Amino acid sequence: MYEYDNLENLMPVGPLKIAALEGCREFGETVNRYLIQTRKETAQVNAALARMPGYIEDSYLLDCKCPRFGSGEGKGQINTSVRGADLYILVDVCNYSLTYSVCGYENHMSPDNHFQDLKRIISAATGKAKRISVVMPFLYEGRQHKRTKRESLDCSLALQELVSMGVSNIITFDAHDPRVQNAIPLSGFDSFMATYQFLKALVDTVEDFQIDNDHLMVISPDEGAMSRAVYFSSILGVDMGMFYKRRDYSTVVNGRNPIVAHEFLGDSVKGKDVIIVDDMISSGDSMLDVAKQIKQRGAKRVFVCTTFGLFTDGLERFDEFYEKGYITKVVTTNLNYRMPELFKKPYYAEADMTRFLAMIIDHLNHDVTLSKIESPTEKINELLNSMRILKQK
Repeated sequence: MYEYDNLENLMPVGPLKIAALEGCREFGETVNRYLIQTRKETAQVNAALARMPGYIEDSYLLDCKCPRFGSGEGKGQINTSVRGADLYILVDVCNYSLTYSVCGYENHMSPDNHFQDLKRIISAATGKAKRISVVMPFLYEGRQHKRTKRESLDCSLALQELVSMGVSNIITFDAHDPRVQNAIPLSGFDSFMATYQFLKALVDTVEDFQIDNDHLMVISPDEGAMSRAVYFSSILGVDMGMFYKRRDYSTVVNGRNPIVAHEFLGDSVKGKDVIIVDDMISSGDSMLDVAKQIKQRGAKRVFVCTTFGLFTDGLERFDEFYEKGYITKVVTTNLNYRMPELFKKPYYAEADMTRFLAMIIDHLNHDVTLSKIESPTEKINELLNSMRILKQK
């Protein structure tokens, strides 16, 4: 059972309901199972909760869908009552595996399509649900968070649109730049990190994994990931290094300025295991280049930890770099869709986030502080202490 500050103040905002869109249906079902288990345990401590209508349910998932017409147009349907409910809508905007038909042609769902379906479900629930929260692990258009010259501010506009439709809270993970929440300063916005889950996955899947300054180092692959690397290295008590990207700003390739070289700043990595931590793997070229340079500097093993594994250019280069010994382990969360063949790779490990998200939803439904959840320092220290005890034995 999850710990709460005051058991006597656990009255929920409203009956809990979860609308898991098709792109994250399986993920939502796992979160639902954790919530069912947790609520039964909580009700044993607080008998008043057990008597509340809708507190203990066989399932908190709604029957919802977004069917499409032959023209490709769609609509949102909720086939379960949400009146007075505290509604949480789960959406994975990166699930390209879903398809729909347009005049006989098959199209793959893009982030734009998923975002439109999200708005359809919000529209179907607005005016009926007591409160609507959106759980969007990969923040839609999160990489287009600032303007350079004449560019659109897609992420800010999307957040403002959700709030204008009646969304009270937006829950995301490892936002590319959390400062984008300044676009909606009067609304709830929480970005959670997967630091503990990364560490747990490494401890569970890597043999002779040692966490001390003589055997481990944390690397930031660029300036944007510095805050993640600083926290990781600080809590583990190990050194940190950083690469910065030297780009060719005179040309644009696929909407971005190409990287000319990666320059390293930091102490020697020779003989040490190295953790590269970042928010996502897109094509993976930048991450692989950093891993190669680290190995060429004498690192023992390279572990890549990213919240979102998109692998937009496939897995061939990751296979190649694993065979050459440049990378030992790639850890990503299950917050977004991943290609099935990834699970067969010997270098892949999953950081499971379903229990963590269930805890977040449960806390929000009870209006309980999220401060302990946002900072996993206590849980990481417990894990490190348990590792020290096992090592002594």
